[in-house]
Amino acid sequence: MPHEALIILCTCPPADAARIAGALVNERLAACVNTLAGAQSVYRWHEQVETATETLLIIKTTTDHYDALERRLRALHPYEVPEIVAIPICRGHPPYLQWLKDATCA
Repeated sequence: MPHEALIILCTCPPADAARIAGALVNERLAACVNTLAGAQSVYRWHEQVETATETLLIIKTTTDHYDALERRLRALHPYEVPEIVAIPICRGHPPYLQWLKDATCA
């Protein structure tokens, strides 16, 4: 299943993390979402250097679900331009990758 599985990285405000993660898993767009609180972000926005405490979402899904997941994530996310970055999973434990695929099927 190389390149059929993806990890999506997305930062969000801590208050929104559980809601976003729950929706993505409940809607079978993601098999699993890990929430890592306390990420310190430094970034440029509107020509200013900003800092924020965010929660990093590590979202596991498949390439078949990426487009729908991105649309839903944009709809759920409070930021004007949310970070949504997809990383292909090139290798992994085959039973886990099968579970990931099965967990996102209706």
